[in-house]
Amino acid sequence: MSSDLFAPPFDDLPDTLPIFPLPGTVLLPRCRLPLNIFEPRYLAMTEAALGSGRIIGMVQPIDAGTDDPAPEICQTGCAGRISSFSETDDGRILLILTGLCRFNVVEELQVDTPYRQVRADWSPYRDDLESFGGSDIDRDYLFEILRAYFDARGLDTDWDTLEINDDTMLINSLVMSCPFDAGEKQILLEAVGVGDRNRLMISLMEMATLDTFDDLGSMH
Repeated sequence: MSSDLFAPPFDDLPDTLPIFPLPGTVLLPRCRLPLNIFEPRYLAMTEAALGSGRIIGMVQPIDAGTDDPAPEICQTGCAGRISSFSETDDGRILLILTGLCRFNVVEELQVDTPYRQVRADWSPYRDDLESFGGSDIDRDYLFEILRAYFDARGLDTDWDTLEINDDTMLINSLVMSCPFDAGEKQILLEAVGVGDRNRLMISLMEMATLDTFDDLGSMH
């Protein structure tokens, strides 16, 4: 089953929402995150979300290596709306979560549901939902360092598809898809706007590229 993405008005975003803590994964506005839901608590979360608004909050655990079933979470996440889903014969739900707006966790709620829920403060991130204007990023330099970064990491991509994205989609999708570590992804998620996120991402790529070239040089 599928549905067109419906982004609610900012003032209609829910006060509380279920969260899905997932290490090494962030969601950003307008980007799509495929999820394979199979744990009973998250199947229950997905079914409840499908029945009321379809909104789920993605957050990262602070300790990506913890085995704690209820790990301490980062205080900033991003909510997405289930824009498509399908059920498998073995009981899983495959869904696409499309990013809406970031939020800060005000408090975690004491609930009877098997999944966790929080009270969310959306106010610092109104522009996530309401402003998709251009930015002042230097796309030529971004693609130059991006190609060097991908070459150094042995990665490939569909460059034509990347280049047709507007600045917001380009930067946000790169943050989600590039192999930054969990802490780096969280810093990029929390960047104030697209311009700041772009500058931080370029700095990370420059450092990673230099480190790789230094390692290669030391082998000769």
